[in-house]
Amino acid sequence: MTGCDHRHLLVVGAQRCGTTYLSRALDAHPDLTMARPSPPEPKVFCDAELTARGADSYHRTWFAHARDEELLGDKSTSYLEDPQAPGRAAAMLGEVEVVALLRDPVRRAVSHWRFSTANGFEDRDLEDALLADLHDDQPWDTRRSSVSPVAYLRRGRYAEQLAPWFATFPATTHVLFLEELLADPEVLRGLVADVGLDPGRTPTPGARQVNASPGDAPVLDAGVRGTLEGYFKDSNVRLADQLGRALPW
Repeated sequence: MTGCDHRHLLVVGAQRCGTTYLSRALDAHPDLTMARPSPPEPKVFCDAELTARGADSYHRTWFAHARDEELLGDKSTSYLEDPQAPGRAAAMLGEVEVVALLRDPVRRAVSHWRFSTANGFEDRDLEDALLADLHDDQPWDTRRSSVSPVAYLRRGRYAEQLAPWFATFPATTHVLFLEELLADPEVLRGLVADVGLDPGRTPTPGARQVNASPGDAPVLDAGVRGTLEGYFKDSNVRLADQLGRALPW
C-alpha cells in the first residue's frame, strides 16, 4: 500500500500535555500507525524545505513500516505553535485529521519548567522563570532547541495557536483535554470513532502517563498562581467559545 492509499492524522500538541501518551495509545490501534522512529518528532510541516520535498519523501522517511493501516499518524508538538504548519500540511496531504491535546495552562507551564530544568535549559527557580515570561521573550540557545525551552506562558495561549488549524481544517480538528483523557477511557474511544476508526478495537492504555504528571508539580504561591490565571483568562474564554463548551480547569 502506498502513502496515497492512506489517510493522515496529525497530533499537533500542546507540549507537556501528554501527547506522547496519546500517540502511543493511538499507535496501538491496528488501523493506525504513527511515524517512526519516534523520537525524534518529524516536524516536517514546520520546515518549508522539508515540505517541498513532497509526500513521497515524507512517506519514505517516516512511514516505511506502514502496511495496510488506514491512518498514518504524525506527532509533533511544534506544529501547534507554527501558523504556517496547517497550510503546509494541507498542500502536501490534503484533508487530514488534526488532534490537539491541551491541559490547564498553569499546570502545563509548571511541567514545562520541570522539563527545562531537568534538561539543563533552566536554572531559575519556578516562580521567577514563569513571571519573567509575562514580559519579553526570553533568550535561549537555538543550537540546542528548535523552539524556545523557556516560553512557559505564551505556549499555553491555546486559542491563538488553534485558530489557523480550525481555519484550515474546520471539520477535522479535534481538541481533547489531558484531564479528561486520563479520567475516562471513553474519551480515547470517542476520538478513535471521530477519526473514522472502529472504537471497539481501541486497546486500553497503560496506567503510566508519559511526559506529564499532574499530581507531582510544585505548589505555586497563591499570588503567583492568581497572576498566571489572569494572564490566561482571555485566551481561555476564547478557547471555550471556539469549542462551545466549558474548560475542565
